[in-house]
Formats: sequence, C-alpha cells, structure tokens
Amino acid sequence: MAGSLTVVGTGIKSVAHITCEARIAIVNADKLLFLVADFLTQDWLAQANPSAEDLHRFYSDGKARAETYAEMSAYILSFVREGKDVCAAFYGHPGVFAAPSHMAIAQARSEGFPAKMLPGISAEDCLFAELGIDPARSGCQSFETTDFLLYKRRFDPNCTLILWQVGVIGNLDYRHDGYDTSSVKALVNYLTEFYPGDHEVVLYEAATYSICESNIRRLSLGALSSVEITSSCTLYVPPARRLVSADLGMLRALRIPSEFVRVVEAEAPIEE
Repeated sequence: MAGSLTVVGTGIKSVAHITCEARIAIVNADKLLFLVADFLTQDWLAQANPSAEDLHRFYSDGKARAETYAEMSAYILSFVREGKDVCAAFYGHPGVFAAPSHMAIAQARSEGFPAKMLPGISAEDCLFAELGIDPARSGCQSFETTDFLLYKRRFDPNCTLILWQVGVIGNLDYRHDGYDTSSVKALVNYLTEFYPGDHEVVLYEAATYSICESNIRRLSLGALSSVEITSSCTLYVPPARRLVSADLGMLRALRIPSEFVRVVEAEAPIEE
C-alpha cells in the first residue's frame, strides 16, 4: 500500500482561516501531524481527526532549529513509508517559514511518494489586508531578517520592504521564554543607510483569535531598537519618499505613450 503526504496550513486566525480543501485533507488523513500556535486550533484538530499528534515536542531550549526541523520531517516521512495517507498541518501558510513542510515534501517525492502542498493564509496576507497595502502599487520585497543582514541583500528602498522574524535576529536555536533582541540595533544601523531615522515603520502582529485585535505599532525607524519586539513580529517599511520617473528607453520598448506615465512620489499611504 503506497503512502502519500498532503501539507496544509491552518492560517493565522485560529480555526477561522482553515480552507475547505485543508479541512478535507485533515479529516480524511490516516495520520494527522500538526504544528500550530494556539490551543483552540489544537483542540479542533484533535476532534477532527483522532490520529492527530502535536509536533511541538521536538522543540527544546537551546536546541538548533535546523535539527528540530530535520527530526520533524523524518517523523512525518515515517508514517508515509508505512503506507498511510498523511496530513501535516502547519500554522499560517504551510510553505511560508515552515522548513519541515518543504523538507518532508522533497523527501517524499524523492522516494516516489505522492506529495503536495495546499495554500493557506500567512501573516503577510493579514498584513496586506490590515495595513491597506497593494504590492502591485510600488512592488514588494520580503526577507527573513537575519538573512537580510547577514548577506546584505540588495533591495530597493522605493519599494515596500517586509522583514520577517525581526524579534529573533541572530538566534538560531529555540527559546521558550523569548529571544535576545539586542541585535535589532544592527538592523536599525543598516536601514538608516537607506532611510532617514524618522521614517515611519510598522511592527505588526496578526491576531490569533477572531475576538482579538492585531497589534499594530507605528514608530520611527530610529526608535525601533528601544521597544519590545516579540518573536511573532513582522516589520513593514514603507517606500522611501523619493521621486521615481519612468525609463524612456523602456517606454519606447513597451510602446507606452509618455502621457500615461509621470514622475511620482514612491510612497503608498499606510491605511488601516
């Protein structure tokens, strides 16, 4: 009997964000494994499928996250190899900052097992909705913050910048009681090479429950290192206030009349 793997997302806002196709996969699985962020979703998963098992036990203080993710992936695959139709459910979108899901799918496919991922709602989706951001307006760049700093990723200050895991910069292990955020100063120092210190940014934490409000904090870039930042914070940096004009050569190549473009100020308003 051949096994299979379906990876799904439970979304951000508890059970409310679980899609219809994700529900079907969860309910019909021979084995359900999950890694979610709230007790309500845990309880719902346990009721939806009696085989449900929490993967959170693979974490431990001081243990490298990469080691934890490899163990989770291997555990997921162990049930697929037994011939079970396995569903692995992850918080948010199962392909966004969810290394075990990608590892498990790649390994399953390499061994000849059917494996697929179903999309879910991520923190970025919630951020777009609540801050009124259209990524088509100025473009959008998205980076994991430690990677962004370590490799000095090239980016355009005239586009929207989204930085993930801004509260765990430089931390490669798991810390149940929170992370050292002193490295936020390094982020501020780097960003102020491209933006003024009074440039408004937003620290964003999407609400986990429907009855709660998301935590939206607007502050200057320079003040970022002096506020409390949790591991679930995402940083939104609006485009810099710079004049941007269309490239004349590209206008001709695309055969766009010049009257349809103009010099614009490259900052979209932040709206709630």
